[in-house]
Amino acid sequence: MQRLSFLMSLLMMPAVVVAQTLTPPENLVTEGIPPIPMTLPDSVNRYTEARAASFVDWHPTEKQMLVSTRFGNTNQIHIVKQPLGARTQLTFFNEPVGSASFEPNTGDYFIFSKDLGGNEFGQLFRFDLQSRDVTLLTDGGRTQNGGLLWNKAKTQAVYSSTRRNGADRDLWIMDPKDPSKQELVIELPGGGWGASSWSGDDSKIVLSEYKSITSSKLWMLDVKKKTRTLITTDGEDIAWGEAKFHPKDPTKLYVTTDKGSEFQRLGILELEGEKLTVLTDIIPWDVESFTITEDGSKLAFVTNEAGMSTLYIMNTADSSFYKAEGLPPGVIGGLSWHNNNVDLGLTYTSAKSSSDVYSYDTNSLQFTRWTESELGGMNPDSLQNAELIKWKSFDGLEISGFLNRPAPKFTGKRPVMILIHGGPESQARPGFMGRYNYYLNELGIAIIQPNVRGSAGYGKSFVKLDNVLLREDSVKDIGALFDWIAEQPDLDSQRIMVMGGSYGGYMTLAVSTNYPEKFRCSVDIVGISHFGTFLKNTEDYRRDLRRVEYGDERDPEVAEFFEKISPLNNAAKIKNPLFIIQGQNDPRVPLSEAEQMRDKVKTQGTPVWYLMAKDEGHGFRKKPNADFQFYATIMFMQAYLLNEK
Repeated sequence: MQRLSFLMSLLMMPAVVVAQTLTPPENLVTEGIPPIPMTLPDSVNRYTEARAASFVDWHPTEKQMLVSTRFGNTNQIHIVKQPLGARTQLTFFNEPVGSASFEPNTGDYFIFSKDLGGNEFGQLFRFDLQSRDVTLLTDGGRTQNGGLLWNKAKTQAVYSSTRRNGADRDLWIMDPKDPSKQELVIELPGGGWGASSWSGDDSKIVLSEYKSITSSKLWMLDVKKKTRTLITTDGEDIAWGEAKFHPKDPTKLYVTTDKGSEFQRLGILELEGEKLTVLTDIIPWDVESFTITEDGSKLAFVTNEAGMSTLYIMNTADSSFYKAEGLPPGVIGGLSWHNNNVDLGLTYTSAKSSSDVYSYDTNSLQFTRWTESELGGMNPDSLQNAELIKWKSFDGLEISGFLNRPAPKFTGKRPVMILIHGGPESQARPGFMGRYNYYLNELGIAIIQPNVRGSAGYGKSFVKLDNVLLREDSVKDIGALFDWIAEQPDLDSQRIMVMGGSYGGYMTLAVSTNYPEKFRCSVDIVGISHFGTFLKNTEDYRRDLRRVEYGDERDPEVAEFFEKISPLNNAAKIKNPLFIIQGQNDPRVPLSEAEQMRDKVKTQGTPVWYLMAKDEGHGFRKKPNADFQFYATIMFMQAYLLNEK
């Protein structure tokens, strides 16, 4: 009886609520980040559960395909045997797997690439479909291996590798069924080499030598003699993109190039005399990619038109082409023809759809959807298309970007996130916003993605406007954007956050030192804090390629300029709270760039949050890590952006 009275008294006592907090994944290091309440993951869950799928490869004999998608924590390879059929997972690794290539005769196996902890030292593996055995094909060391290309006889594959010295990307040939018999075809100087196309008799390979986004060359490799000859001899200021042997004439190549134009155009290059015949001169935009059917009768290509993709199908007999209609405006990639010479596989995404896999039938002129990725708890009808905006910069140059307005339920002036892309030779495009939709729909934050000078997609003159000593002109483009925001009646110029990754991380830090009075807080994700230390510590195979864009730190004038503009050296000007996010294994922007910036800012008393993942590289690819980054970013925004001063 006494026990019953005691229990009754406990039930009648006021409830004591113990606040539970989220334990970070064990591979994350956090500093300055307050405990995250368990209620936050629960409240944002539906924005973190969206999936995506990407086209990988067609089966050579069946109408089936490999796709990359995530069921667990990382993207893996799945097989889909019919449109909207089950996605059957084939690879099961802790590390993401995003690319693969079927053995082109029977499809008994496929070759895929995988790195370790985001270090980007990708190794090639063979996956046997019957036994499910996985066999390492490359050296397994601290080397990059990729760019796999099957020969026309479908018996061997060529690939590039940095195994010789870690800096130069040489060409190797192997029979994937017997990886012990691999042969170095040719040693190549520099990290920008890749194989583009085999000749019909497998005696030659077209090589691409990338020097920068505005300078690249094509070479012809004699496979037997192991010698290379320059194909394009017309100067340094021309970029040659994709190149494939003409299916009916071995003396010609289909190419993309900006020769004679601001944009990459599709054309036919005659090997004798280097005569170029342009096929798409009526399209004033970049041709991003193209692919040719096995029988050579058709060619598909995609253009980038102010950020939106357009797919075209060309009849190679007369070079006539038409626009493939049927998909809403969006972004298209991953083109590949099935061996039936009719069906084209591709990946498509839009503001209302996560990336998914489609095929296009050139007989029926219809698109068919192969995957329908879940959007978590998001309602696609509530997701809004981005709006193209433009503003004038300090020198009168017109800059553009995309504005995602928050949900209509939010009234009054809205806080703004300026989200700066990396590259810098990349481009903000109006695709699926993923978990960023939480900021739009639940926090009422407007998102602006600027394409500052140096961005791709607007011609080769525009992309060179931030090179070397012009670096801070792109930062001034963001300064002009602050002024544009102040003129908008529905945007709050007193509540702005700047965020960016990689080069966008540098831009975030540079904006923080140049315009501290213009915004509230900033988030630097794998960003460069000093170009001199960055070039010293980035991986060998990247260094010379990056020097073309940023400048050569061995040049005294450039070195002095780096010292002058370095966010690290100007850290005393950073007055606003800063969140730094970094992967320990990042080969592009090394960990030291984040650590030195964190330490410098902390010494002056500015609030600094720091998040580092021991099992990630250039950005977080594993869902638990990405989720924690998302939760912490929301906490940061609530503390420093959304609060009323």
